[in-house]
Amino acid sequence: MRPDAVVASLRDAILTGVLPPGDAVTEALVSESYRVARPTARIAIDRLVADGLLEREPHHAARVRRLGRDDLVDLFAARAAVESAAVELLAGTAAVPDAASAAHERLSALDADASYWAIDIAFHRALVQGSPSTRLPRLHDQLMGEIELAIAQVDAHRLRSTREVVAEHGRILDAVAAGDTALAEHLTRSHILASRDRLLAHYDAHLETLHER
Repeated sequence: MRPDAVVASLRDAILTGVLPPGDAVTEALVSESYRVARPTARIAIDRLVADGLLEREPHHAARVRRLGRDDLVDLFAARAAVESAAVELLAGTAAVPDAASAAHERLSALDADASYWAIDIAFHRALVQGSPSTRLPRLHDQLMGEIELAIAQVDAHRLRSTREVVAEHGRILDAVAAGDTALAEHLTRSHILASRDRLLAHYDAHLETLHER
């Protein structure tokens, strides 16, 4: 198995919760699980550390990144800034990227209770990559690992319904197609921050439950 395939499988295991936050991901574990050599396992782990899905302290094994409350606040602020700016520029062209339209169609076809995080990620990535900026996509790529973790959590805890997400995505695409830069920017920012607010409320409620035990 090539390193890219190991990375893809580990990424899926992390985002689906098979490897939950805080779990150690060692070279030995990866090597044994995927029947690859230690150097291949090391490459895969290093890639996921660079992508922000794993974190590693010196002389310690890599672990699945755990996003705390401050992390979530900071991450969503950065994400909203980058994505809303990219979509505003995209709306200035009045051209909807084909990849964004395709992701929207796939999401619209899902059952109401189906997991949607992978398509949601593809939709947002397509919007940013489709913008005329050369730098905003690079900034977005640097955040994508943590963004994926956050979106997967919103989906896993069913904090937003598939239909709700589809409706908001549709309004964003309509604003882009109409060339309404201000509305496209506003809708994108509101969409992202709504997910942030739901996730923070869930995080706070979970902490309260732990304190009550």
